[in-house]
Amino acid sequence: MAQADAGALDGRDGNVTRMVTADGIPLKRSLQRAERRRKIAALLLVTPLLAFLLIVFLFPIGQMMWRSVDNPQVVNALPRTLNALEGWDGSEVPSEEVFAALAADFREDLQRPRADQTWGPLGVRLNYELSAARGAVARTVRNVPDFEPPYREAFTDSHRLWGDPAFWRVIQREGRPLTASYYVAALDREYDDEGNIVRRDENRRIYVGLFMRTLALSLGITFLTFALGFPIAYYMSILPMRHANLLMICVLLPFWTSLLVRTTAWIVLLQQQGVINEVLVNIGLIGDDGRFSLMYNMYGTIIAMTHILLPFMVLPLYSVMRTIPPSYLRAAKSLGATPTTAFRRVYFPQTLPGIGAGAVLVFIISIGYYITPALVGGQSGRMISNEIARHMQQSLNWGLAAALGSILLVGVLILYWAYNRLVGADNLKLG
Repeated sequence: MAQADAGALDGRDGNVTRMVTADGIPLKRSLQRAERRRKIAALLLVTPLLAFLLIVFLFPIGQMMWRSVDNPQVVNALPRTLNALEGWDGSEVPSEEVFAALAADFREDLQRPRADQTWGPLGVRLNYELSAARGAVARTVRNVPDFEPPYREAFTDSHRLWGDPAFWRVIQREGRPLTASYYVAALDREYDDEGNIVRRDENRRIYVGLFMRTLALSLGITFLTFALGFPIAYYMSILPMRHANLLMICVLLPFWTSLLVRTTAWIVLLQQQGVINEVLVNIGLIGDDGRFSLMYNMYGTIIAMTHILLPFMVLPLYSVMRTIPPSYLRAAKSLGATPTTAFRRVYFPQTLPGIGAGAVLVFIISIGYYITPALVGGQSGRMISNEIARHMQQSLNWGLAAALGSILLVGVLILYWAYNRLVGADNLKLG
């Protein structure tokens, strides 16, 4: 009978009885093995997803953050020069010994195959810090084989920057494998003559203002999508399922249209000679000289992005509202609450998980949006993502682009952490 129940009772030790399986293995050990096999099987099932995330998500993000501090150009191009600069106080032009080391570095570099030469990346890197540095390096490298001692005079005759102590301070400061210069520039700061970090001139401050504008636009678009999406989701939730599905199709229509087509359609509608202004002029609401400027500015960005991101707010709200029983409102009214009080104190608090999910989705998507602001935003509607793309594609300053992207990523994570502390990420409900 003991064998029929759980295998057998065996291994008596005083008054303690140990349960074993039919094959004599202790029951506790058998359960541990089964649990271990279950965990291994679950891990094997999710391994492809983990590998995919590691390869296409985590690894690129890590590469981006590494690029924002990686600084090999000066170290690879001028090893002798950097050694000779050790102990230089930065007040005057370096000694003849430093210039001789610089000539030796350039001559060795010219002996390498063209694809392995480092003077090109060196000039580009120094030009990020000081204007005309790339020209100074390129012009000098061509003449270095003909230089004769004293090298100091030869270099200063080749280009004026070699006689500028500020240029040598840049070389000394950037002659390290890691640098904070990209983050300094991304925060609208720069190094002064003493090596201190100070604010740039007002007419050169770009990125902090763009970060603030991006944050303000994202918050504004999130609020507008909530203001427009909440009534739509509420109306869908109280309709019969057949009519709600028809309205849901209308909400999802933007998903079935190309993003480029939707943005181009807004250009046709909003420009000064567009449909909206023409209609207002024809019905006499505005004069021909009073047309609204709704395109290539912040207004165009807000309107187009609100339309594009509205479904991301409506869907979580609708999924939550559909599960709220109508009897709750009827019960509140039967207890003496007015319709407004019943909605505010009974219905609305139950929609907060959907509001939080929709707000997080819209905000995170909008803060990194690129195509729509680039097409309809103009100068006042540009966001930080457009500046990141410009450095990646045009100026080729990938380090600064990586620093801007890293700051944006950290900022989003901080905001999400604050949201989790104040509201709780476990209260999100996407469906």
